[in-house]
Amino acid sequence: MTCVIKGKKSHHRVKFNRRAMAMAMGEKVVDTSSPSPLKNQAQRPASILQETPSSKADIEAEIDEDIVYASSQPMTEEPLVSMIPDTFKEYPPLRDLLQTQTSHLQDQTIQECLPFLSGAEAGLTYNPYGVPHLNRKKHIQFLHKQLQKLPSAYVAADASRPWMFYWALAGLSTLGQDISSYREKIIATCRPIQNVTGGFGGGNGQMSHLATTYANVLSIAMVGGPEALDMIDRKAMWKWLGSLKMSSGGFRMAVGGEEDIRGAYCALILITLLSLPLDLPQDASARSSNLATFIDGLPEWISRCQTFEGGIGARPNVEAHGAYAFLALGCLCILGEPHITIPQYLDVPGFISWLSARQYAPEGGFSGRTNKLVDGCYSHWVGGCWPLLEACLEGPTQQTENGSSLLPTSVNLYSREGLIRYILCCCQDTGSRGGLRDKPSHRSDSYHTCYVLAGLSSAQHKWHFNTSAKKRESSGMLVSPYQWTSNRCIKTTQIYDEEDIVETLHPVFVIPEGIAEETRAYFASKGTF
Repeated sequence: MTCVIKGKKSHHRVKFNRRAMAMAMGEKVVDTSSPSPLKNQAQRPASILQETPSSKADIEAEIDEDIVYASSQPMTEEPLVSMIPDTFKEYPPLRDLLQTQTSHLQDQTIQECLPFLSGAEAGLTYNPYGVPHLNRKKHIQFLHKQLQKLPSAYVAADASRPWMFYWALAGLSTLGQDISSYREKIIATCRPIQNVTGGFGGGNGQMSHLATTYANVLSIAMVGGPEALDMIDRKAMWKWLGSLKMSSGGFRMAVGGEEDIRGAYCALILITLLSLPLDLPQDASARSSNLATFIDGLPEWISRCQTFEGGIGARPNVEAHGAYAFLALGCLCILGEPHITIPQYLDVPGFISWLSARQYAPEGGFSGRTNKLVDGCYSHWVGGCWPLLEACLEGPTQQTENGSSLLPTSVNLYSREGLIRYILCCCQDTGSRGGLRDKPSHRSDSYHTCYVLAGLSSAQHKWHFNTSAKKRESSGMLVSPYQWTSNRCIKTTQIYDEEDIVETLHPVFVIPEGIAEETRAYFASKGTF
């Protein structure tokens, strides 16, 4: 290849030495000079560049040679595994020469993922695009098991019980299962852990906490029904939330607890879903700082959480993290229309730059922080940011009379194919256990099963902020999160099979589409308390 050096009249040639290629179909090329594909990688770069001066005659001769060479290649039918792009079955072409513990861990992760991604993992059945089926039946069995009696080792995680049934219920819903049969069990479990002072604890006798309250309320909403919904003490919830509002504009997780972006997101979800008044209770300590409502000072506080990298930290002046990025975007999409609130309070180009760097190749999955490994759970925490950012950049859409959306022209901001490949190839427990996991070397659990499926759902569907979407409840404040509509993300080439399509989860609430609207309408109909 010949390049003209900018600002100079001379030409330089950059020669890429060709790799040895297998001549026979399916034959593998093995580098016997090193026992490990990545050992001494810094001394063996993937492409060797040689720069030599060249004359005009040399350039023209090279161009002619390339044209003849390219036109003389025979057209042959390639094996099915060749449908996998090289990006997902080869080591990265560019590598940092500095070797650290972090880089060694990254090398190990690539090594464990490549057999799954390249179609070479024994025991897996791949479709023509090199993607296994979603083992729906085993994953459903795994999640149902998480809602039964658990082993004694789970006693140590007693405070996380609400999270366990939220993860299982959300995962089952994503897999298309009817979870209404769990209604009575959810009522029986949640009722005694609701405190008279407002909110829910993690277990019997435990103090209220925003994380467990969020998980309890969303689980109640998912199973639905008047008996379950009426169990929530909205007035006590409102007063308790008032005690968590901070003078800085943010929220703490519990009385006397830490202030971070989790508190802001959980509090806003509860306020809008339960149709609570926006005015702070009169005895709220934040009123002494001239704050009158739950949202006063909140978007400005979120803005201060953005770091020099472009991502979002748990609070101002801490490291950016993928989960906190989603929570910040979720807050801004509750506070208003995403194309207005997000650019008003965040540096969007910087945010997109940082978020884009979270997707790796060849893995295709997301990491949560700079110089960290891919993890299946970030399929949601990072993958779930993209629909909200796309709505920010594209602006609102309109809905036609038949309910379909008038879609704006859009370009994917991330590789949906890469994420889907990582999920279906690397995140499924291939044994009898079922469930989904962080990466091939890890065991499945309900947390990863829930959020990996949420990421798969997001990658398979396209969400739109719809200004004319039919809202069940149009009065009051914080109604923006009820204006989202979805449709299938149709590509020219679909790498997964139709039977592997999962259900949609609301991009802000992370519960089945339509549940948030029904829950909000139910509580709005009751009026103020």
